[in-house]
Amino acid sequence: MRIFAIHLLNDYSGSPKVLKQLLTGWAKRDIELHLYTCNGREGFLSGLSNVNYHFYWYRFMKNPVLRLFFLTLSQFLLACKLLFSLKRNDVVYINTVLPFGAAIAGKLRGNKVIYHVHETSMKPLLFKKFLFGVLNLFADKVVYVSNFLANREPVNIQKTVIYNVLEEDFVKLAFANKSADKQEKIILMLCSLKGYKGVDQFLKLAQTNSKYLFKLVVNASVLEIQQYFNAVKLPENLFIYPTQTDTHLFYKEASVVLNLSDPKLWVETFGLTILEAMAYGLPTIVPPVGGVTELVKEGKNGYLIESSRIDQISDKLNELFENKKLYRSMSCNAFELSKQYSLESFEKQSAEIIFH
Repeated sequence: MRIFAIHLLNDYSGSPKVLKQLLTGWAKRDIELHLYTCNGREGFLSGLSNVNYHFYWYRFMKNPVLRLFFLTLSQFLLACKLLFSLKRNDVVYINTVLPFGAAIAGKLRGNKVIYHVHETSMKPLLFKKFLFGVLNLFADKVVYVSNFLANREPVNIQKTVIYNVLEEDFVKLAFANKSADKQEKIILMLCSLKGYKGVDQFLKLAQTNSKYLFKLVVNASVLEIQQYFNAVKLPENLFIYPTQTDTHLFYKEASVVLNLSDPKLWVETFGLTILEAMAYGLPTIVPPVGGVTELVKEGKNGYLIESSRIDQISDKLNELFENKKLYRSMSCNAFELSKQYSLESFEKQSAEIIFH
């Protein structure tokens, strides 16, 4: 058996990180692995051992019309490559719903086609319907990252929920470095540099709470950060960092981690940074809808608050920082809950998807 894993944009976001974990787990079972992704980009999928790399053309464009055209062209090129490479017993494993060309090629060659679905907030709606339509037509199995997503995007195909987990090295380092006693009161958020991810709300929070330090780590370059905040006067207590390959230092010094995504524009289907924060014993504040609600229990290891409620979020931050007993309790609960998301279970489930 060979597994052909397909991903579009390799970067340092959540979905390629999950695929990296899948590939690492499959490699332990001596399966021949082939990875198809676009070239010219560094990310979590770069430099993996025991993986045969194949690159296909794609270029991300800000213009939505050009972006759609380039995506369609890239999937045509991908499908052509796969049609000449796939054999009957190969498994086509598609990470996110975007590489639809792989599903078409896989079905034409008679392969088992498996989708790993991470997202629900895609626009325009017609494009989303097309992508999930291809999934419905050509997929044999679907993996969801949360029960929320499985219920939000139901399909008439065999489905499984496999929660995202943390790598062993991350867990070990988090355990060695976590501490409930912080020298400074730092609020941390890690996300893409997008308005719907709550970047502007994080800025407002920093402006409102000048006695605390706010650190924003975005998956973007220094130039992109400068362009985004070009017309904005940033408060002195806000520090913004470009793409980071190692986030441990940020979690180690942080006191609270936020996810401020706007559910009207983007619903979080899981929230890997929240799980990472929990491994460090950090209380979190997240939106009251989406997959993150399966990680955060109101009043136990964090709070569920809409990102637009700046005053309410500020009140909870003040309460956490002023009540040491409450903070320690939430910190302990966060760490204990993080243990439920084990790599061993993840690898066992991902292998069962392939072999059964």
